Amino acid sequence: MKKWVLLLLLLLIGVGYFYGGKATPFLQEKVKVEEKEQEGFRDVEKIAVGKEQIYEGELLLVNEQHAVHEESVRQDIVELFDHPELTKNYGLLNNDIKLSEALAEDFLSMVQAAEQDGVHDFLISSGYRGFDEQNRLYQDMGGDYALPAGKSEHNLGLSLDVGSTEGEMRIAEEGRWIEDNAWKHGFILRYPKNKTEITGISYEPWHIRYVGLPHSAIIHEKNQALEEYLDYLKQHKEITVEVDGKKYVVCYYPVSETETIEVPADGDYTISGDNIGGVIVTSEK
Repeated sequence: MKKWVLLLLLLLIGVGYFYGGKATPFLQEKVKVEEKEQEGFRDVEKIAVGKEQIYEGELLLVNEQHAVHEESVRQDIVELFDHPELTKNYGLLNNDIKLSEALAEDFLSMVQAAEQDGVHDFLISSGYRGFDEQNRLYQDMGGDYALPAGKSEHNLGLSLDVGSTEGEMRIAEEGRWIEDNAWKHGFILRYPKNKTEITGISYEPWHIRYVGLPHSAIIHEKNQALEEYLDYLKQHKEITVEVDGKKYVVCYYPVSETETIEVPADGDYTISGDNIGGVIVTSEK
């Protein structure tokens, strides 16, 4: 009997030694999603929502069927070369790369987290493109390498192409880190493996898109493309999700069926359109 107790103690010590400080991060990275019929928030108020809201926000779907609207483009676009405080931890392929300033701050935070894991050879090869620039790219490179103006996520200011100074992202350590960890910082791999039939775009390990938490966590947990996630929200109407100890409520509203939506009476929330026909309200519970 004593022999078995001793073996059990040694096993527990060994497990604790093997995982060390990894146990807490693992629990923090756990994502719990609960689907339920829409019940709304405990204390709510109703606000008016117009159809223009469908085309604004961080969850907009952009593809061949759903084009970028003028009001969809981020208003805080900056030239990264003019903001060294935003680029001190990664390189730029050229000096003309533009990006949403808020998005650049989130990307910098993510790159700094990667450095703590010993991954530090990132660069940005492309960011925001205006419609004219996108059109020139499409004319020069053709449909196999570029999308028409208005049909590319790069026209939003929410997407960027990330490279590595050490090689192709398909095999570079930076590419593997992005695929495994970008979701923790609000980014998703927009065109993942085995989703070409859904997205219409082949696997691109370099193209990431900002959607914010908790959405990036749910997409990662369920191995979804953005198209699938928006369908999922439309189907379930309301979900709750716990990420890193925080609980969120995500509600979907079809704007064609309502002129008002419910939002928390107290506390912060965000509203994003989907560029299809609905809006999504996200609140920390």
